[in-house]
Amino acid sequence: MPVIVLEASDLTSPLSLVRMWALLSGCLTFSLVASLVPSELTSDTHQPSFRILCMFTWCLFFILTLLIHVVNIIQFHSLVPISWKNLTVTVAALATLMTLSATVTFPWAVMCHEGAWPRPIAASLASCLTFLAYATEAYLIRNQTQDQKGYMASVPGLLKVLQLWGGCEMIVLVVEQVRGALVKVGLAAVGWQLWVSGAWYALCLLMSLGTVMVVLGDCAGRCPLPFDRLLAGFSLTGVLLYVLATILCFTRVLELRKRDQDLTDRKTGPTLVVMEAVMASITLLAYTVDLAFSIKLLRDRSHA
Repeated sequence: MPVIVLEASDLTSPLSLVRMWALLSGCLTFSLVASLVPSELTSDTHQPSFRILCMFTWCLFFILTLLIHVVNIIQFHSLVPISWKNLTVTVAALATLMTLSATVTFPWAVMCHEGAWPRPIAASLASCLTFLAYATEAYLIRNQTQDQKGYMASVPGLLKVLQLWGGCEMIVLVVEQVRGALVKVGLAAVGWQLWVSGAWYALCLLMSLGTVMVVLGDCAGRCPLPFDRLLAGFSLTGVLLYVLATILCFTRVLELRKRDQDLTDRKTGPTLVVMEAVMASITLLAYTVDLAFSIKLLRDRSHA
């Protein structure tokens, strides 16, 4: 039976301290939100789905961070059948983006704005601290020596995380728009643009998720196709689909402006369309930069 030797440096290293910070603030955040009463929550019809998204984000990354922290302390990461160097930076980077979304979404769409309620305000501050903790962890991992960090800590790897985050946010926004249209009018109110965009977002999300899983599992060498060419193909597909989706988003925004609808009212669908257009533009930029890196890699290898 292996003997586990714990050293003080395992608990006092900057990464361990930052992870404990993220655990404490994350636990405080979802505990405060879970204890909120209906009077402290907004009456917005979008509130339940956004609250679920926020709670899912805080709980998921609390569990993942706790597992990473425990495995790292007891030095069992060599027994985990995945790339540990890539896993830690992937979780930290994705947690940074997801907790940033939750930090913005919770005070905007979940907490009540009629009066100063102490627990929702405290939860918002705790969520902000959680975001800062994960951002610090990602920064520390990113600045480790070259042999201590994997592919996901490079710029192309972080772009994959950004694409994954963008795809998750796009799916949530599309689902919420479809749900809102079904509740208010019916299936006929859901335009074809929304169905097509949702299918494109789902396809790109699956490609990004598959890429990340292949990297985490160290399966790049077992792919039937050259992995670098496969990445370039995924990036090109993502650029083309997100260009079309972005055009559709801005078309719908212009149509709403022509109808003189308030695009800033959070209780109506138009603001979700604007958010979708912004997120589509950010994700399109990530795919475009990633495609440029892939083309540069292919060109360098062809000249080698």
